[in-house]
Parts: sequence; C-alpha cells; structure tokens
Amino acid sequence: MPAVHRRIPAPLLFVIGALSMYVGAALAVGLFDRLAPFAVAVLRLIGAAAVLLAWRRPPVAAWRGVRLLRALAFGLATGLMNLAFYEAIARLPLGTAVAIEFCGPVAVAAVASRRPRDVAAVGLAAAGVLLIADVRWSAAPLGLAWALGAAAMWAAYIVLGSRVATVGNGIDDMAVGFAGAALLLSPVLLFGSPDGLSALVDPAVLGLGLGVGVLSSVVPYVLDQLVLRRVGQARFAVLLALLPATATVVGLVALSQVPGPAEGVGIAAVVGAVALRSRDGDPATAGRTTPTT
Repeated sequence: MPAVHRRIPAPLLFVIGALSMYVGAALAVGLFDRLAPFAVAVLRLIGAAAVLLAWRRPPVAAWRGVRLLRALAFGLATGLMNLAFYEAIARLPLGTAVAIEFCGPVAVAAVASRRPRDVAAVGLAAAGVLLIADVRWSAAPLGLAWALGAAAMWAAYIVLGSRVATVGNGIDDMAVGFAGAALLLSPVLLFGSPDGLSALVDPAVLGLGLGVGVLSSVVPYVLDQLVLRRVGQARFAVLLALLPATATVVGLVALSQVPGPAEGVGIAAVVGAVALRSRDGDPATAGRTTPTT
C-alpha cells in the first residue's frame, strides 16, 4: 500500500468511498431526463466493467467453467441491484432509498448468525422501514417497491459475492462478472431513451455514464479493500452504519432532498440497526464488497 494511504485515517477513506458512491448516484439522477433509470444503471455497469477490464485484464482461467458462471451470477445480481436502486431513487429521496436497501444486508447477517443482537437489529430495521413506508406508500408506492427489490438483490449480491471472494481473485472475477452482466443487460438500452438511440451516442451521456460507473463502483470498491486491510472485518462492518447517513447528506446537498421528521427517524433507526448487528463484526461481504449500490 502506498505510504500516502497509510497517512489517511481509515474511517476517512471509508467516508470518501461512500461520498464517491452517492455523488455518483446524484449524477445518475441528472441523467434521468435523457435515459430511463434502468438504462442509466446498465450504463454504470458497462462503465465499471470497461475500467475494471482495462485495469485487471483477467486471465483466461477467469473466463471458463464454474468460475465464469459464479462470476456471471455475481455480476447479474449486482446489475439488477443497481437497476432496482436507480428506479427507486428516481422516485424516492436518496437517503430513504439507501435506508430501505439496507434491509438486505441486515437480514443476511441475522439469518447467518441468529444471535439475539442480530434479531434485534432486524426488528429495528423493520421499524425504520415501516416509518419510511408510512410516509412513502401514498406518495411513491412504486419507489418503495423498487427499493425493497434492491434490498433483495443486495442480499443475493452478498451471498454470491462471498463465494466469489473465497475462490480465485475477487477483483478479476468481478471484472468478468460485470462484463458478462453488461453484455446480457445491454439490450434494455434500446428501450431506455425517449429519444431512441440518439442519447446513447451523445458523448456527454456516455461520459457521464462512465463517470457514474467509476464513482459508484470502482472507487468505492478499491477504497473498501484499503480499509479492510487496515481495520479488519469487525471495524469495517461498524463503519457501514455511516452509509445511509452519508446518502442522506448527499441527497440534501446535491439534490435538495430534505427528509421529513418520520422519515428521518426511520433512517436513523436503520443506521442504528446496521451498527447494532455489526457490533461484533460480520464478514466483510456483508458490506458493499464493491456496493456497488
């Protein structure tokens, strides 16, 4: 690790990664007037895949057999998670969508360990989501449904990501998985623009799509790896509680999205749930692993 990274406190590196992720999400919102949210999610996947393939150049072995299928399943889970998340933030404030999405990792942690603390965390997260849902059901029921779908895909992403991480090279396999998922999901781009293909050949749109992929996928993943090497899995898991709060701040500053009182309490409850279930330290894959969200 270069010396410059060691001089930056690990929590600050984590916050930088979180800010990068959600600033990328805010940029994605800016693309929604040119492309459908699902098309922006696919562009993000393509951009991240292009950067990772150019950086890692996965060996031939990564493109064969069970390893390829495992990576592809992981990539598809990631792509569908991003797609559902972008459809959610097209209808919900950023911090609200992230808070609901966190039901996925909280539930996985509880099912995996079944400790009383984890069960309590699920209850706290459920209470937070119910508060948010009470606010959002009448205003944006479809956004709520997409956010819950993103939570389910995050849970799948965690399970598949842990398998990818334990065999072969995780970053190489992520590059392969993202590339395969981008190829399979790319046809939806044909239906993702009211202007037809003109938006997809616009250099500004393509440039922003690449930027979203780098900011929301590549940068957070690399910084996660740096933080994990320095603080270990237990402290890293505790840091996850910063993510919904960071998303709320980015939504407030970049998108002028102000949560109401009940919504704010709900987001705080989800933050508390993440911190509670992470207190003893869960596997790193219960985090973003990339987070890509």
